[in-house]
Amino acid sequence: MRVGIYCGSKVGKNPIYVQKAEELGAYLARNQIDIVYGGSNQGLMGKIADAAIANSGHVIGVMPDFFHWKEVIHEHITELHYVKTLHERKAKMMELADLLIALPGGAGTMDEFFDVVTLSQIGQHHKPICLYNINHYYQLLRLQLQYMVDEGFMQQEQLDYIYIVQKPEDLLQIIQKKDER
Repeated sequence: MRVGIYCGSKVGKNPIYVQKAEELGAYLARNQIDIVYGGSNQGLMGKIADAAIANSGHVIGVMPDFFHWKEVIHEHITELHYVKTLHERKAKMMELADLLIALPGGAGTMDEFFDVVTLSQIGQHHKPICLYNINHYYQLLRLQLQYMVDEGFMQQEQLDYIYIVQKPEDLLQIIQKKDER
């Protein structure tokens, strides 16, 4: 099982973001769940990779060629795939992952999240999509998504494939549901 993780290249202002990212990385590693992520040693990306590696986890990075700066690339991950563009990065991460989760992040994280939601809506994948709601980070987005349903721009069935995760253990339940389908 591989979890694709989208998250910030920054750590955010509240230390809980780092704490929960590290908790998730360690939890996934201890449960032999591989991580697919952006390949950076920066921000929440670096924190989650470090925690997984410290717990003997398998961490796969996907990095665009133009980020080929030594100070950005995480040198201790298990595998690193280079791609040409951010579009190819999203496609490769989607290909490698069985489940997708967005931790707090900025515009890049939102781009990745909405890309996988859109691909799900048009039938290009049936992978569970999760929002890791650390510090209520995704509360307003969840309300916006529900409003899209209420206003007829999104179907309820599509929203039902977006899970709100409060703790790492929630992922195991979602993985079990996926396996039952």
